[in-house]
Amino acid sequence: MKRRNVLLGLGGAVALGGIGAVLSRPKDNGAPYNDYFAALNAELKANGPMRPSLVIDLDALDHNIDTVVASVAKEPGRHFRVVEKSLPSPKLLEYIGKRANTKRLMSFHQPFLNHDAVMFPESDILIGKPLPVRSAELFYKTHQGPFDPARQLQWLSDTPAHAAQYLALAKGLGTTLNLNIELDVGLHRGGVADMVALTEILQLIEDNPEQLRFAGFMGYDPFVALVPSFLGSHDALLGKVMAKYQAAVDHTRSQHAKLWRDDLTLNTAGSPTYKLHEAESLSNDISVGTGLLKPNHYDLTTLADHKPAAYIATPVLKATGAVNIPGLDDKSKVFSWWDVNQRETYFIYGGYWMADYESPKGLQVNNTFGRSSNQEIVNASVAAGLKVDDQVFLRPQQVEGVLLQFGDLIAVRGGKIVDTWPVFS
Repeated sequence: MKRRNVLLGLGGAVALGGIGAVLSRPKDNGAPYNDYFAALNAELKANGPMRPSLVIDLDALDHNIDTVVASVAKEPGRHFRVVEKSLPSPKLLEYIGKRANTKRLMSFHQPFLNHDAVMFPESDILIGKPLPVRSAELFYKTHQGPFDPARQLQWLSDTPAHAAQYLALAKGLGTTLNLNIELDVGLHRGGVADMVALTEILQLIEDNPEQLRFAGFMGYDPFVALVPSFLGSHDALLGKVMAKYQAAVDHTRSQHAKLWRDDLTLNTAGSPTYKLHEAESLSNDISVGTGLLKPNHYDLTTLADHKPAAYIATPVLKATGAVNIPGLDDKSKVFSWWDVNQRETYFIYGGYWMADYESPKGLQVNNTFGRSSNQEIVNASVAAGLKVDDQVFLRPQQVEGVLLQFGDLIAVRGGKIVDTWPVFS
């Protein structure tokens, strides 16, 4: 019924609109590969796996890493912490750490944390969300190698009850746990929001020095760059964030002075806002992950200096000409007559990813035909110029989940494959 209504509606619009309807036809959005994607297409056809793959452009990645490092270095004593969940590949993390000269990681997932402890035994790890205490217990039960959690790992806590659970775990394990306290600096996704709760957690730590050690604060603030501008400018919103952060710091220094140390981790930011923190000097630990690859949901003014560094590449399996809808058969010609961007049909290897078509230009999903994660239909105009075995390139909308869907990452430099990098399992 849906397809019939689409066809009848289209025919009625043309009949009633006459010349006006014809003039309102969709324009040709197609264009062939530019030089960058033409070279990448040739390389992947010659040396790639000819299946859906996640490509990391090392030239763009280098640019993004250097941009972050330069920003963080503007405040003396400030450190760059790499967000592991957005970059879930040991070799990718190793590459970034070496170029950025940082051993600081932020981890969000217990199995990955155990991998980190083995593969990066000298790392300094801050947990990025308040994990259930059972997750922490499993980490200790399966932990191997020289990584010393009592010295190198900070657990994140957001409530007095959660902190008390970690106290019980520390007693059971006979060890000391470092607790970093999550602050609600305006995101309202949990975290300590008042001095009463903060005092309870700090007092718990102060009363149990053999089991708990205060490690600092984390205040995540992506909303500063993401909320509509009528709610406040970047500067105004960041000012409110840092006022809340400063209040927590001042309270701790005045009311729990025994816990204060110069080496506390005062973590903040995230990819959308890291550059804005050049305007403040309170924080000493800046987290960035997704911005290093810049998927399209991170096309933000605050990341204007960053380059896209990750693409999905997948081969064309079939080229079948003008769109042909099952059940409509020859009547489908009206679609390609009306819309020049439906005069070529391709079926690709895989599909239905959290991604948008990037190259060639003008590729589009056909929702009338239906989506598929096996052989996705893609329509285009003749101008796209695709042939069977050519690569279709998509830009991920996000990276933390998408990077885990394709097996080994393909690292390219100058349009040539230089390495393959396994992802976390």
